[in-house]
Amino acid sequence: MKKTKSFEFKQFKIEGGFSGMPVSTDGVLLGAWMELAQVKRLLDIGTGTGLLSLMCAQRSELLAIEAIDIDQHALNAATKNFNHSKWSDRLTLHKGDVLRYSFNDLYDAIICNPPYFNSGQHAANSTRATARHTQTLNHEDLLRRCWQLLTAKGHACFVLPIAEGEQFIQLAIADGWFLQRKCSVKPTDKKVVSRLLIQLGKLPQDCIEESLNIHEQGQYSSDFVKLTQDFYLKM
Repeated sequence: MKKTKSFEFKQFKIEGGFSGMPVSTDGVLLGAWMELAQVKRLLDIGTGTGLLSLMCAQRSELLAIEAIDIDQHALNAATKNFNHSKWSDRLTLHKGDVLRYSFNDLYDAIICNPPYFNSGQHAANSTRATARHTQTLNHEDLLRRCWQLLTAKGHACFVLPIAEGEQFIQLAIADGWFLQRKCSVKPTDKKVVSRLLIQLGKLPQDCIEESLNIHEQGQYSSDFVKLTQDFYLKM
């Protein structure tokens, strides 16, 4: 099995181990964009190497974070990364299937970089396949479980490719969720939207529509730098 590439940030390091999913721009965007004001308890679903939990721990010193993953290789990596961070006392890791795991409390917020491929060839690496394909965690089940685990005023944030993201939003609305924030992400100012950052909640509010270009004029855009500069070493 091929070892997953490691990645160093300004305040923590991600050792990939054999988790199957390396650090991605998608994950960094979600972790930086997530709304954490008034959030005291956060659940990270499918934590992988623990990237999102560590980003949120860095951003909010009052935040207690629980993370869950079904894959042992991911759990091994996340355990190491949590223990080596300065926030280990605020990070709790669970092994199990989020759909069946018995949690003790409800959460103010949930963050998740979910599987998104509904069809097509699966990765040869079973760990990577679990992280990328919805056969182990389909979106309808994920949305219903998130609803069960959130407080009445809670919200959940996700990142998905544009087509899967729009389908996800429609599924959520059909299940009674409200779209509270949406950020349309383009690789460059000259390309079409490729990713959606999505915030869903149980309470209605006017949806905040945002857009972000990662690159402009051959370099990182000022908006991208502003969003991620607390994390990336070279920003």
